[in-house]
Amino acid sequence: MSTLELLTNINREDQTVAVAVEKEIPNIEKFIDACLPKMKAGGRLFYIGAGTSGRLGIVDASECPPTFGIPHGIVVGIIAGGDHAIRKAVEFAEDDKEQAWKDLEAYQINENDTLVGIAASGSTPYVLGAIETANQKGVLTAAISCNPGSPLSQIAKFPITPMVGPEFITGSTRMKSGTAQKLVLNMISSTLMIRLGRVKGNKMVDMQLSNDKLIDRGVRMILQELPISYEEAKSLLIQEGSVRKAVEFYVNQLKN
Repeated sequence: MSTLELLTNINREDQTVAVAVEKEIPNIEKFIDACLPKMKAGGRLFYIGAGTSGRLGIVDASECPPTFGIPHGIVVGIIAGGDHAIRKAVEFAEDDKEQAWKDLEAYQINENDTLVGIAASGSTPYVLGAIETANQKGVLTAAISCNPGSPLSQIAKFPITPMVGPEFITGSTRMKSGTAQKLVLNMISSTLMIRLGRVKGNKMVDMQLSNDKLIDRGVRMILQELPISYEEAKSLLIQEGSVRKAVEFYVNQLKN
C-alpha cells in the first residue's frame, strides 16, 4: 500500500472503535454504579495490566490528581514488571500469575477497594491472577478486554468487552484494542470524578495549578463566576489554591 492507503485504512479501522465502545455503555454503567458507593466511602480504584494495557491504566490513574484534585493513591495504576516496564518491556512479566496480587498487597488492597483488570486478549496470566484473588478476597472486580468469552471476561464481576475485531496489523493490540481501552478508561474515571463532585458544570474546578497555562485557565473560570478583574482573580486563585476554593472564599466574604 502507498502511504496514503495505509493511513486511510488505519483510520477506517479506527472509526469502528467508538461504535464498539458505545455498545458497552450499559456494562460500563453497571460497573460505575457499583464502584461509586465504594469510592464515596473512601475506597480506592486500582487498574492492573501488562504491556500496553498496563501503561494505559497508569496514564489514566496518573492524570486523575492533576485533573480532578484528588490525592495521589486514590486511583492507582499497576503494570506487570513494575515501573521499569512503563518505558521498556519486561520479558515474561505478564506470565507470572502470582506476582499481581503481591504487587497489589504493597498497597494493602482490601474489600473497600475496586480492581479493574485490563487485557486486550483477556488471557494475560498476570491480570487473571489478580482478578481471581481479588474475587476471593471480596474486592469488587471489573475487566476491560476486547475478546468476548475470554477467561478474564468470565471471571470478572463486571466485564466490559468492546468488540473491535481484527487489528490492521494482526495481533498489534496497541491499535484498535488500545484505543478502545483508553476510551473506556476515560469514561470510567471521568464519570466517577463527576459523580464524586470533582467537576462543576463541565469545569475542572479542583485541578492542580501546576503551570502558567493552568493558572490562566483557572483565572478565566473564576472570571466567569465572579465580577472581578483578571489580576484580582489570579491573586485569589493563587491564595486559595483552586478555582472552587477561590470562588467559595469570595462568596463567603460577601456574606460576611
